[in-house]
Amino acid sequence: MYSIKQALGVVGIISPFNFPAMVPMWFFPVAIAAGNAVILKPSEKDPSAALWMARLWAEAGLPAGVFTVLQGDKLAVDGLLTDPRVQAISFVGSTPIAQYIYEEASRNGKRVQALGGAKNHMLVLPDADLDLVADQAVNAGYGAAGERCMAISVVLAVEPVADELIEKISERIGRLKVGAGAGADGVEPDMGPLITREHRDKVASYIDVAEADGARIVVDGRGYQVEGCESGFFFGPTLIDELPLHSQAYTEEIFGPVLQVIRIGSFQEGVELINSGRFGNGTSIFTNDGGAARRFQHEVQVGMIGINVPIPVPVAYHSFGGWKQSLFGDAKAYGPHGFEFFTREKAVTSRWTDPARRGGAEHGGLDLGFPQNQ
Repeated sequence: MYSIKQALGVVGIISPFNFPAMVPMWFFPVAIAAGNAVILKPSEKDPSAALWMARLWAEAGLPAGVFTVLQGDKLAVDGLLTDPRVQAISFVGSTPIAQYIYEEASRNGKRVQALGGAKNHMLVLPDADLDLVADQAVNAGYGAAGERCMAISVVLAVEPVADELIEKISERIGRLKVGAGAGADGVEPDMGPLITREHRDKVASYIDVAEADGARIVVDGRGYQVEGCESGFFFGPTLIDELPLHSQAYTEEIFGPVLQVIRIGSFQEGVELINSGRFGNGTSIFTNDGGAARRFQHEVQVGMIGINVPIPVPVAYHSFGGWKQSLFGDAKAYGPHGFEFFTREKAVTSRWTDPARRGGAEHGGLDLGFPQNQ
């Protein structure tokens, strides 16, 4: 008895705007290597990267029809979710859409891996190197203008370190360059604009909510303008202190360059806060205490964990994905989960009779398929 792996057939990939090349490449190399044909539906906000990758495949000699780019909006997505020729769907995006993708595709009998949103926390213990923490909080909170599911959104500062940490983060924010491309000096900006005017305004609305709820806006990115690009969708790096835990600005994913500092009294309080959230994508702890780090990795209910690493994205021989409302379905992206997702297993039980015994004198000429023991 043995098992064999077979391709599913045709699979669909629905990718987000923020990583128009990287996220599809989490899926289609594994899918094609496993023998499937791929239909990639990129975000309508930045569709050209998908066309570029399709051209590269064609230049490399991939047969026509193995990698297809499908442009469009929800109508195109729903076509993939309902077409019986599409056997599986891979998706990365916001949690409400991930849940919709999962439910609709599952209802139509498809395999689904749907990766959703996040509200990633960084737990900072008093023994941590605060200069390192401040550097990594700025990198993880404001890199890619906060438009990534692995961004650090919340710093849980175990007192008495919050004031000093806020001071260090604020000083570093002052050195960040926000712009639309390299300036006359040839220096690339640290942050660019947000994806659309509507999204910029939505991020700003969360700061309005935080302020109304009594939070202290330490650094305010609302109304940020870049000289020469006054109509651009820019939002400056924002730092919030004393944010109530009931505020929507804390409980919901903002997906922008907003970092929130929550003051807590203990390691255990930090773990409980992380575990009480509805997301479970990524989290980190900064400490020099190996025992605390070990407890943290076992007690937090999160799919990807960093120890003195702010953005714990797994390398390719592990798989990428969270828990709770950060992942719908039980298959993570790439790595071992990816190969299992894009193949189906067949179990084969075989038996070969001795040619000399065919005709069956020993069996009276009749074989009902029961095993025989000598």
